[in-house]
Amino acid sequence: MSKPHPPALRTAGELKITNGSGTANGPAISKGPAPANGAVTASEPRPPGMPGLQPNITTAVPGPKSRALFAEEQSHIAPGRQRISLLASLAFDHGEGATLTDVDGNVFVDFFAGVGVASLGHAHPALVRALAHQASRLIVGTFATPERAEAFRLLGEAAPAGLERAHLYSGGAEAVEAALRLARSKTKRHEVLSFWGGFHGKTGGVIGLIGDESKQGYGPLPGGQYMVPYADCYRCPFKMEYPRCGMYCVDFARQQLKRSSAGALAAVVAEPMQGTAGNVIPPDDYLPAVQQVAREHGAMLIADEMITGFGRTGRMWGIEHSGVAPDIMTVGKGMGSGFPVSGVLLSEELGRSEPFGKPSASSSSYGGNPLAAVAVAETLRTIKREGLVENSAAVGAFLLERLMRLREKYEFVGDVRGKGLLIGVDLVRDRKSREMLGRSITEAIFKEALKRGLLVMGYFPRMRINPPLVITREQAAAGAEILDEVFAHVRDHLDWRNAP
Repeated sequence: MSKPHPPALRTAGELKITNGSGTANGPAISKGPAPANGAVTASEPRPPGMPGLQPNITTAVPGPKSRALFAEEQSHIAPGRQRISLLASLAFDHGEGATLTDVDGNVFVDFFAGVGVASLGHAHPALVRALAHQASRLIVGTFATPERAEAFRLLGEAAPAGLERAHLYSGGAEAVEAALRLARSKTKRHEVLSFWGGFHGKTGGVIGLIGDESKQGYGPLPGGQYMVPYADCYRCPFKMEYPRCGMYCVDFARQQLKRSSAGALAAVVAEPMQGTAGNVIPPDDYLPAVQQVAREHGAMLIADEMITGFGRTGRMWGIEHSGVAPDIMTVGKGMGSGFPVSGVLLSEELGRSEPFGKPSASSSSYGGNPLAAVAVAETLRTIKREGLVENSAAVGAFLLERLMRLREKYEFVGDVRGKGLLIGVDLVRDRKSREMLGRSITEAIFKEALKRGLLVMGYFPRMRINPPLVITREQAAAGAEILDEVFAHVRDHLDWRNAP
């Protein structure tokens, strides 16, 4: 696996949050005249030590322009959008690095990153140039091109040992379904084991793997799929404590397969760290134990790295924290830094398994198109060139320490956990019972944070923090300071113990 350059912690100038008519720190950014002939121009990224944009709120949130544009869109768009966009009611104009600017000119520090998608942040100049250049040449097709060859080469170099081959797709669920077809082709079995709290997509083949109630109401789920508790130790369903539990959840998985399956297990699908469940971090010895269960059944271990891959956890891959070598790996989200692309990483030998390895059996109309390939290649080059894996580790550790202080300060902060820039915070009514805060309080937290210039997935009692990998130490500090202010507001002004 290729190693990023030595760490260069991104820092910025003196922290200054402006909640009024003042200006944020940092040099003025000149938009300049519109480029001629449709050419795309972008400023160079700020080198380490240069100021990054800070939160700057100058209107009500949402402001008048956001409210008008949101209402216009709502008159045409169908229901079912992401909750975060509905609660925010914001309309964004542009982004830069780890910040977003709305149509009213308000600047927000981004702790969301499109659910971890914007690994290079927003409008990274290198990615902008690469995509614009490729769009002027060739966009569609699955034929060989220099750009595709480079993308597959770089992906193979970054991949864990033994996973030197790849297929590209357009979305996460598509990649996970492909991984299941591959596992079934190899093992000649059909059953799948997944975990409570897991999320692997919403398409028909994987909807049964969703580890919560959001899969209900769509009719019968696919057969041959079994689900067991994940090592979510803060909320252990068995009311045990690690390590005294002896990893009981893994033994329970063995019993579930023994008593419930048809003895035809093809794959165990697991996230190295669960994102949708609340950025849950299992013990490092959990995945090796899960892999042992897969081995006992002759099944493939599929590591779903949609959330945890490409430096998110302070290492290139989430599996590196446990040392597990999966048979198959699914990747996406931060892989294209906003461009829709996903993939399956596998060994050369495994790729020959049929029917998966037959011509067209594992292909995709949009998978690996030249534009997607350029996004993958430029993302990988930039992660390495700018030391973003190391930045994730360093800024993530700094931010985690700041959030740990909030746990000491506020009684309703029950748990703080994280690896790199994948951080979870549990908000509770009572630390002993660990009952979650009511939704009215968590939605208030989300909106109060927005008013101060922070976009964060704080509308559920399991807050998820996953900013772009380019975030600076000072931008992280600004976000933590805003959360401190918001939590103080909740403590002093809201009935957080009893509110629904």
